Amino acid sequence: MALATNRRSVMTLFSAQNCAQCHRARIVLAEKDITVDIIDIDPENKPEDLIDLNPYNTVPTLVERDLVLYEPRIIMEYLDERFPHPPLMPVDPVSRARSRLALYRVERDWYCLLDDMQYGGEKKQARARKALKEMLIASAEVFSARPFFLSDEFSLVDCTIAPILWRLKFLGIELPSSAQPVIDYMERIFRRESFIASLTQVEAEMRPGYAKTGY
Repeated sequence: MALATNRRSVMTLFSAQNCAQCHRARIVLAEKDITVDIIDIDPENKPEDLIDLNPYNTVPTLVERDLVLYEPRIIMEYLDERFPHPPLMPVDPVSRARSRLALYRVERDWYCLLDDMQYGGEKKQARARKALKEMLIASAEVFSARPFFLSDEFSLVDCTIAPILWRLKFLGIELPSSAQPVIDYMERIFRRESFIASLTQVEAEMRPGYAKTGY
């Protein structure tokens, strides 16, 4: 499965159809309009090629000629540096450090809860669902401050947050009116052409009201 674009590159991404970590990478690829072959893998029956390339046997795994990358944020930052337009990280060191700290916190706090909701037992899922909902409500003021998360420009932080927000309904999380800034942010992100293009068929079915033009 390939994303047809104008930028030519010998690049392959091993990805799973319902994987937020893979979704992060696909958003970056779509935002930068990068030509890439997407290999959809079955998480329960991974191909031998992936095992040979990645000692952790995980997705996403990006392959470009002799280079193999297999950690989501490393993949995203590599793509941002390899294809610098549009830039998805600030230029100045202070703002870049703040963005990296935001990425760290989202990965540590939100993605851990996502894992609990997807793979934990019933009680663990309920606790994680409640915790994520409370975090999002508490963050409403941050979402309202600027057009994108802590930024006037779409960034890798948005690429990281968006897959979780897209899955909220699927995970059984409904945000209250007190989280309206988060809801407004979601609407802005979900209507971006690059975001729509990043969706797999499985992901598109989570929110069928949005157009499906991607993978």
